Amino acid sequence: MNKTGRALVWLTLFAPIFAAAQIDPVPRDLIQFGYNQSFQGHGPFAGYAFYYHNQPDFIKTNLTLRLAVAPVYVDSELGFVNGLGPNTDYAIGLAGGGFGDSYNEIRGGKFIPAESFTGHGGEISQSIYHLFNPQNEIPLNFVLRGTFHYSTFARSGDTAPDFQLPTDHGEFQIRTGLRFGGIEPTLFPALAMELSVWYQGDFRTGSGKYGSPSFPDYPDEVESHSHLFWSEAALSYTLPKTRQNIYLRLTAGSSIDADHFSAYRLGGFLPLIAEYPLSLPGYYYQEISARQFVLLNANYLFPLDKEKRWNVNLNWSTAVVDYLQGEEQPGNWLSGVGTGIQYRTPDDRFKIMLTYAYGIDAIRDNSRGAHSVGLLFQMDLGKMRSKGFSPTEPNRWRGWQLFFE
Repeated sequence: MNKTGRALVWLTLFAPIFAAAQIDPVPRDLIQFGYNQSFQGHGPFAGYAFYYHNQPDFIKTNLTLRLAVAPVYVDSELGFVNGLGPNTDYAIGLAGGGFGDSYNEIRGGKFIPAESFTGHGGEISQSIYHLFNPQNEIPLNFVLRGTFHYSTFARSGDTAPDFQLPTDHGEFQIRTGLRFGGIEPTLFPALAMELSVWYQGDFRTGSGKYGSPSFPDYPDEVESHSHLFWSEAALSYTLPKTRQNIYLRLTAGSSIDADHFSAYRLGGFLPLIAEYPLSLPGYYYQEISARQFVLLNANYLFPLDKEKRWNVNLNWSTAVVDYLQGEEQPGNWLSGVGTGIQYRTPDDRFKIMLTYAYGIDAIRDNSRGAHSVGLLFQMDLGKMRSKGFSPTEPNRWRGWQLFFE
């Protein structure tokens, strides 16, 4: 596979990694794009591009359809509002496609293609969402989700000839938690808050050793079960007159029997690559593999002109990590900083930002410090449609089919 083809593959891989914590009551039609490029070393491609669609009152008034669509991957969920009684929703989900279970090995600040490989998979899920406080403005939700996921693995063009792939296997995953508030799936939301605690258990039908005898940490191992515990506190607030925005996130996690497939992976600055992005500006995406961590992200956005179209973004992240066994490196405290220039339309239907980031403690060529640039883009088609597009236009999907092909 040539370099351009590989980039397109990774672009589709990172697209629809959303696991909603409740049924979204807001109609949405969003195109999202994000990309990071490092200056030092040879890192894996890092980016996402997807179309996000959320449609309440789908067919019937109590149905909600959620879709995240990329060229070779689809993540979907059909929600039944009050499907299990008052204030208790039920949902079924389907997701899958190519390259969604691929793995990049990054150790000591070095990307190792010989220990990286391709993975494909699909899953089916069932979820229960219970709202405790329907009369309050800020919702408190209980979430219970069961998922069965099947993964198959194959060599990429750079995988070492003697590398033994992990065994194809199924995985049953249970996830439960409490979430007070929530963060919209948009780029730099103007107003949001969240307090949440989570547990996730992964139970695999196949486990065992894999890897290459040529490398010192052989063999790696797929655990038969892993357990993750994490929590988050987040606040985004925009001053009404000046439109200055402050966005803070504090995330902490721990684990039992974590392996390379279930460890927390920190790095990069891609705000919408996951429901809980573990950002460290200036680092490779998912450069750090951790058993435990505490991560603080701070973001400040302020306008430059009276119309508030042009904005400057400043961000800072710092983390304390306990590395996954075999992924250790000197120092447990890692930090990164970044800045960017953003252009937005007054109604926020279009946002684009060019970013620069510096990984203060990133290891590159036996020294510290790494530079990267990035591009973030969001187009809100729902707002555009309200200004001239018919919401019942039957040919609208044909355009998206051509766009993603």
